[in-house]
Amino acid sequence: MQLKYSRQRESIKNFLMTRKDHPTAEVIYTNVRKEYPNISLGTVYRNLALLTEMGEIMKISMGEGSDRFDGNPLPHYHFVCRKCNCVTDLAMERVELMNRKASESFSGIIEDHEAYFYGICENCL
Repeated sequence: MQLKYSRQRESIKNFLMTRKDHPTAEVIYTNVRKEYPNISLGTVYRNLALLTEMGEIMKISMGEGSDRFDGNPLPHYHFVCRKCNCVTDLAMERVELMNRKASESFSGIIEDHEAYFYGICENCL
């Protein structure tokens, strides 16, 4: 997909690349507004959806609460704190065995998987 260059979209992407805390759209909006005061929250949401669709960022849907966004689109695992709801990357290799095990009990084709690990983060202990 070839899109016209957008400074605002690039600013959103660059902001996400500097963060490891997987911010919400509202946090992204607040920070990008410092550089582009006239940007709207709707523009941020549209660009986040577009960047996700293009595979340049990852959207993390946690069910309850706001979606989070990750500047690293490569497959990896996340940890979610049950107390403060922070979302962080887990530094571990992907377990490809999970795809094979799931395929054993499924007649379709397993292409990939996502996994979230839950517990209490270091700051909340």
